[in-house]
Amino acid sequence: MKDKIIGRELEIRLLQEYLHSEKSEFIAIYGRRRVGKTFLVRQTIGENACFTLTGMENSGLQEQLANFYFALRKVYPKANHPQSWLEAFDELENYLETCSETKKIIFIDELPWLDTVRSNFIGALEHFWNAWASARDDVKLIVCGSATSWMIDNIINNRGGLHNRKTHQIYVAPFTLHESEQYFKTFGFSFRQKEIAECYMTMGGVAYYYSLMRPDESVAQNIDRLFFASNGELKGEFENLYRSLYKQAGDHIAIVTALATKTKGLTRKEILQQTDLNNNQKFTKTLDELEKCGFIRQYVPFGKTKRDVLYQLMDAFTLFHFHFANENAYQDETFWINSLNSPRYRAWSGYAFEVLCLNHITQIKQALGIAGVQSRVCSWLAKSDDGGNGAQIDLLIDRADQTINVCEMKFSRAEYEITRTDADDFDNKLETFIRQTNTRKSLMLTLITSFGVKKNKYSGQVQKQITLADLFELPKS
Repeated sequence: MKDKIIGRELEIRLLQEYLHSEKSEFIAIYGRRRVGKTFLVRQTIGENACFTLTGMENSGLQEQLANFYFALRKVYPKANHPQSWLEAFDELENYLETCSETKKIIFIDELPWLDTVRSNFIGALEHFWNAWASARDDVKLIVCGSATSWMIDNIINNRGGLHNRKTHQIYVAPFTLHESEQYFKTFGFSFRQKEIAECYMTMGGVAYYYSLMRPDESVAQNIDRLFFASNGELKGEFENLYRSLYKQAGDHIAIVTALATKTKGLTRKEILQQTDLNNNQKFTKTLDELEKCGFIRQYVPFGKTKRDVLYQLMDAFTLFHFHFANENAYQDETFWINSLNSPRYRAWSGYAFEVLCLNHITQIKQALGIAGVQSRVCSWLAKSDDGGNGAQIDLLIDRADQTINVCEMKFSRAEYEITRTDADDFDNKLETFIRQTNTRKSLMLTLITSFGVKKNKYSGQVQKQITLADLFELPKS
């Protein structure tokens, strides 16, 4: 990755604040693979760490302990080779006692990989913090890991010896559109906002994926080179991503495979039917892990109860995999360029743009002028009845000020021109919604498009417009 940090102003400010506090701090940093967690920490702490350690993937206890010993020996030649994690942390204590630094910064990266079977790593870490580090005022322990669900279960929500011992947590999310634009401008790309949006719709705002792009290639050329060339650097990234996050990723992949087929999402029962998974606690935990990692969200559709909760795919990279990267049957190295005018591209871009919008709800509310209004985001689906046809609304913003924004999301290469078919469809959705929900709230038809709505005899039907430019705005604090 290039050696300049982009965005992350809040994360950097918080981390610096914790590092300069007058007490010992236990800071947990988490987020998905390749999002820039390690880069953030290293850029913030610089050369000031007393000790750094990176866990080894797919390695046993003795290999991990040897790795620890080699890392400690570089800064503490007197170190002994530990035979257990209790001994390892005792050696670390001995070293830190000799350090003259005012703030003793310890950075342990890829922490989940250290927790091997029957290693008692968590128990030793708990003892190190509770019995020694927390009693001081100069220890800054930073732990980091890509296995988000492990970090949340074992560190952030630990119910054992670390319960309420972690002093701070920082979630490192994928880039927003605003941060994506910052990145591309900083490193000499001439991409326009629509092209940056297409990068986001393909790669989900993951910093490392962006770092593999070349400014002398178009977006389409970059995508073909990274995903569809015979040696494409992101060709197998989907499997690597899920396998790195979850030790047994088969069920997780089965669930996102099912969710990739439905824009509005699926109920628990529908997911079970499509995946043939068992309806048990393991299934519940798998859904929870996917949600914690930001791959899916759950929400209650308008007019429904918690029993009708839907699970919806929220990860653009995963969606792209199923629509394109997983469908290149003939190993076409220019599959993306050859697909740009295809029905497949149009279907994907419509769905991917909806995912983009759902991930920028804060910006949408800001553009609507309702950032401070209490609201909930959901969808609505109605079957046909005696009064007319069925209808589906993929984005509703149900507001406490007795108004509902009925949002239509349209990704296009120019101003969106509303056709007679569109106008009839909008009318049917609004009429069906009023009839079947008996709502007394005001409905406001809102179009979210790439470049706005072209003025014609149907455009007056739209009461609010939001464009890509609005989604690129930095949220106001």
